[in-house]
Amino acid sequence: MSGSTFGRLFTVTTWGESHGPAIGAVIDGCPAGLPLSAKDIQPYLNRRKPGQSRYSTARQEDDKVQILSGVFEGFTTGTPISVMIYNHDQRSRDYSNVMDTYRPGHADYTYDAKYGFRDYRGGGRSSGRETIGRVAAGAIASKLLASLGIRLTAYTRSIGAFCIPEDETDLSCIFQNSLYMPSMEWAKKASEYLESCIKELDSSGGTIECLIDGVPAGIGDPVFEKLDASLAKAVMSIGAVKGVEIGEGFASSLLLGSQNNDPFYCENGRLSKKSNHAGGILGGISDGSQIILRAAVKPTASISKPQQTVTRNMENTTLTVKGRHDPVIVPRAVVVVEAMAALAVADAMLANMSSRLESIQTFYKR
Repeated sequence: MSGSTFGRLFTVTTWGESHGPAIGAVIDGCPAGLPLSAKDIQPYLNRRKPGQSRYSTARQEDDKVQILSGVFEGFTTGTPISVMIYNHDQRSRDYSNVMDTYRPGHADYTYDAKYGFRDYRGGGRSSGRETIGRVAAGAIASKLLASLGIRLTAYTRSIGAFCIPEDETDLSCIFQNSLYMPSMEWAKKASEYLESCIKELDSSGGTIECLIDGVPAGIGDPVFEKLDASLAKAVMSIGAVKGVEIGEGFASSLLLGSQNNDPFYCENGRLSKKSNHAGGILGGISDGSQIILRAAVKPTASISKPQQTVTRNMENTTLTVKGRHDPVIVPRAVVVVEAMAALAVADAMLANMSSRLESIQTFYKR
């Protein structure tokens, strides 16, 4: 199966299935000398693990990470870092009724069309559990970026139609509610809405916003490796994400050029912008201001409502999905978006080191 590796210089290859013995990742290209232990990775995994609240799957996994290689005496060695997380609470029997039936909204049919075979136990590689390896790798990328003064902050911007207004956003509230929303008032409204979804045997989607601070101007390449393109690819590779925007994004199509352009000004010999409609990226290259990224997450496909579908033998049938599933994916996906954004920026930062001859000459100066 190709397509399991992301990145050019700072790369991550994920492996494993939802109901297999374990799941993990191999991270290559991390510079030697970065202080690293399982304690740096575990908090990220804790943010995405199941069973955190009423609004996440009841599957019980401790998701304890093990570092198998690439770290010695508390520091990265520059060689591949392999991480593994065991699966403990699989219930493959919950999926026996979909063994030969395609679940609406899932990758069952498309995997079968591609491979002529599929792992029906929780979706195999198409399961959201695959993202554990991404989050572990993103934790390492985030620590590397932090050493360069770059910080990422991701949170739930909306659930269903309940979207937090900009002037009511309080980032200090993100970890004070189970929905990871930067507003306690809006988290309460969203929770009430999710209760109605659960009652109706249905699910909800939402949006995740990620802010990236400290990225210097000049990161990203002009054509196929634009920074915004790399970020979009990284985040769109998350199974439940159906759309990505930078800055004003789709709303920019409704603006005039005079409204959408960000005026430059110079203060104390430093270039700045009076607004940030571009979301920190111009021409695919960072402009030094805050990078603003949003991801649209679809409603959980596994719902308990009866749905029309077909069997593998092309017989019409009605399916009620069993098992333990999140009524909303968004809260647990927040850290996944943050992780993938970190991987994209870390990769772009390393690639940028060779953009100027003087940088190479300085590095190799004897």
